Amino acid sequence: MAQLRVVVLWHQHQPFYKDLVTGQYRLPWTRLHALKDYYGMVKLLDEFPQVHQTFNLVPCLIQQIQDYVSGEAQDPFLQVAAKPAKDLTLEERRFALQYFFQAHPVNVIGRYPRYRELQEKLRGAGDSPERAEKYFQTQDFTDLQVLSQIGWFDEFFLAEKDIAELIRKGRNYTLEEQRLVILRERELLGRVLPVHAEAAKKGLIEISASPFYHPILPLVCDTQMGAVSSPGLPLPQNRYRHPEDAREQLRRGLELHKKVFGVRPKGVWPSEGSVSPEALAIAYELGVHWMATDEGVLGRSLGTNFSRDGSGRLNSEQAHRLYTIYGYENDETRMNMIFRDHTLSDLIGFVYSGMPPQDAANNLIHKIKESAQPLITKGQDAVVSIILDGENAWEYYPQSGREFLRRFYEALQKDHGIEAVTVSEAIARHKNFAPLKSLIPGSWIDANFNVWIGAPEDNKAWDYLNQARNFYAQTNAGASEKQRALAFEEILIAEGSDWNWWYGPEHHSANDRDFDELYRKHLSNVYQALGGIPPDYLAQPITGAAVRPSFVPQSAYIHPRVSGDMVRYFEWMGAACYTADRRSGSMHGKRFLIDEVFAGIDEQFVYGRLDFAGKIPEDAFELVVNVESWANHAAKPRRELRLDVVVSEGHMQSWKVTEGSDKAMADSRDASDLARVALMRNFEFRLPLTWLLAAPLEIDKVRGTKSSDLLTVRLRVRFSLWQNRLPVDALPVEGWIELELLTEEDLVAVSG
Repeated sequence: MAQLRVVVLWHQHQPFYKDLVTGQYRLPWTRLHALKDYYGMVKLLDEFPQVHQTFNLVPCLIQQIQDYVSGEAQDPFLQVAAKPAKDLTLEERRFALQYFFQAHPVNVIGRYPRYRELQEKLRGAGDSPERAEKYFQTQDFTDLQVLSQIGWFDEFFLAEKDIAELIRKGRNYTLEEQRLVILRERELLGRVLPVHAEAAKKGLIEISASPFYHPILPLVCDTQMGAVSSPGLPLPQNRYRHPEDAREQLRRGLELHKKVFGVRPKGVWPSEGSVSPEALAIAYELGVHWMATDEGVLGRSLGTNFSRDGSGRLNSEQAHRLYTIYGYENDETRMNMIFRDHTLSDLIGFVYSGMPPQDAANNLIHKIKESAQPLITKGQDAVVSIILDGENAWEYYPQSGREFLRRFYEALQKDHGIEAVTVSEAIARHKNFAPLKSLIPGSWIDANFNVWIGAPEDNKAWDYLNQARNFYAQTNAGASEKQRALAFEEILIAEGSDWNWWYGPEHHSANDRDFDELYRKHLSNVYQALGGIPPDYLAQPITGAAVRPSFVPQSAYIHPRVSGDMVRYFEWMGAACYTADRRSGSMHGKRFLIDEVFAGIDEQFVYGRLDFAGKIPEDAFELVVNVESWANHAAKPRRELRLDVVVSEGHMQSWKVTEGSDKAMADSRDASDLARVALMRNFEFRLPLTWLLAAPLEIDKVRGTKSSDLLTVRLRVRFSLWQNRLPVDALPVEGWIELELLTEEDLVAVSG
């Protein structure tokens, strides 16, 4: 009988936060995610021995965990959390207030009443650490220090007796209890790597690797690959071509895995699913048996588009193409390849967190079976690959998503029609491999490399890296072995993908400045290690130093949850984006209150988001969003809506939606939930397309109709901020953000 096999690969990764010269860790996320996610994700499988999975551990993540376990790693967040509250300096008190609330406001902070109470105290001071500091007493800081750590503990760790007692206590923690939490962190971190080794030894999991510092291998091999995957893409001034570095990154990664886990990995999830023929050739030479990437790369390589119907299903032909294992052959290179189902993976990442765990698990099992049915019906084995980030998604689930995973794994184990296997197990049991003779370079994001190259900030970062690499090549022969090793290590670190993830227009976070400074510090260390003087330009920020593209059109449907918490940036990928250009204009002194705005549609709604330039203004203001629907060739809008939002002391007081000048559509007292408006760290909204007399249309219908002037084919959106009845800032400054009202398939085709 035909067999349905499900491959689940969890990718565990954090950037390399350590400054090799000072030994200091700039950011705490490796420690916090290692406490919260990595142990329990594996330990949970003890309850489901028939459910086998693949865990991809990035080598630089392993190295950082080892640093924390040994006691060598120190980060300022840990230092402030460990210091007696009575001894905190003014700067440290403000540091704690600024950074110890960087967690999900509901699932992490909201889980602990005292933690939430402290956050409300900060909000009462306008989220200003400077203003709030005087209202926080010594006991407040001790409680914050303890809860900001416990909030990141794994569900298994929270159940342990001493930690559970601290949770029951809830507040008024002592210095001894604070010290207990810090001591326990190191002990708990020490369990992370052994639990992986133990599960692998039992056969419950397979451990795969990535290149050491998580570089985009195709771009390290040759930055020209950026234009191969996206013809016409602006490239850095200097071509970066160092396949020898790419080889070293992958070789080191494989060797570290063998050293830590006792087994050399058979497979590799290349950083961000980034592949190219040259990268695959290097992996093959190093003995890698399998690699994985996204369905988009397969689609481009086969000259097809994996488009789905309204239920998310592929047609029979496309299902046969995706749900199998490929044997890639090109010259001397041979590689087994699997391709992730983008839709199923994203359901876990972005959708199921908003559903009851059992309902979500049932839905996923149903969709897996439904996806593979065309192959099973014809008597062919199906391999459905679900690959996604194994850490960040769980902040959006209650209790780190454990109940959802339990229900999902329980269903997998009980269903005799599904076999949950590792990648290597799937390869060993597969019979009919599909041939793949050529491969278009690309990543898991839009099957190209545009997130990491092409934008002015991205290209500047590559040029700075190129200059440092050239300096190393010219001077390393005269340096000592220790100097040479340190300089080259810094180059490998700077080749990592994470720096350019935050450069350019696509992604922003509260830690943009930290990433920028750390990247430039790594490059500066190259020069200093070799006795040179870093160039002056490395003292200047890359972020904001170059003009960012002012407008990026919508490239895919979006389905964001309207929460205003600014941490769900993945949900806005594909939205139209308009960025404030603070360097334009002949007059200096303009107030910039709005940094960036986003807009996009799906089948039912139009969504909008506004990111402030810094913190939410303290003085009262109003936000106004104008949304218009337009038909082809029409002289005036078909429908005009205006969303007015009143904000005082950083909190939304009320909102209303009106048609035209005064017809009320909805307001903040409306309980229908059709319209949603939220203000927290940023501002977000959604409105039904029906209110705009609008609906997505197919391109052929728009072109073919004789009454196209009556059809709504685009929306226009504009944001403005008013104070004292005066418009003080707006985006776009002139004109509108325009959205094409197309089906998702047509929208992707047009943008691609």
